[in-house]
Amino acid sequence: MTQLQRLVIAPAQRKDQQIFLTDPQQHYLRRVLRLGTGDRFIAMDGQGSWWLSELEANLTQAKIIESLAVQTELLVAVTLMAAMPKGSGFDEVVYQATELGVACIMPLKSDRTLLNPSPQKLERWRRLTQEAAEQSERQVVPTILDPVDFAASLKVAGTLDAHRYICVARGDAPHLLSCLLDKKLQLETSQPSNPQPPSVVIATGPEGGWSPAEIEQATAAGFQPVSLGRRILRAVTAPIVALSIVASVLDQSTPPSHD
Repeated sequence: MTQLQRLVIAPAQRKDQQIFLTDPQQHYLRRVLRLGTGDRFIAMDGQGSWWLSELEANLTQAKIIESLAVQTELLVAVTLMAAMPKGSGFDEVVYQATELGVACIMPLKSDRTLLNPSPQKLERWRRLTQEAAEQSERQVVPTILDPVDFAASLKVAGTLDAHRYICVARGDAPHLLSCLLDKKLQLETSQPSNPQPPSVVIATGPEGGWSPAEIEQATAAGFQPVSLGRRILRAVTAPIVALSIVASVLDQSTPPSHD
């Protein structure tokens, strides 16, 4: 199973036991992957369902052979609030954050953010989440919200039942790993009496770091300032380090998947 190509489909493409492929999907399967009639792949709807599928004779659709039971997701939802770095750096953040299991990405316009993304850039980021989800065998394609300013992002995060952390480069803030372990995050996810444990929200800053006012606003909104270590990380690196720590803690609570 692990050697089969993954393909994300829209839920509307599946009707009963048939999957109707779009023109780009047909091109990808036929011309890029060189698949033909009878070849199999795994279709994913990006919402948690997988199907072993087989290309039919006309190569415009596939039939579903069986539903697959898999578990590749983190047991709690993780939201990344990331200040957008300049250039194409956020492409890297989006792709690797998807690989690490993030559920939602909130691009931020902070006091020191230089990037003002176009609608085309936002659409590119959403395509990247789909590609990364296929590559990393995710069950769910992360949501990328429209970019928001920092104050608005705090209001959105405030509506979530979540442990909230803001990563800071300097000062005496405790390490993120220590905070997660102190919260007994692993135990929370494994308790039968707690089927919906709090989610996790991580905020990472821009080049030059958060302004003092932003850290004060976040702290007032219930965010715990945390450190990612003694070194100063780039705006592209910090989100990946933070998510790696969170995923490592949560994956220890996740039973192994058998497919």
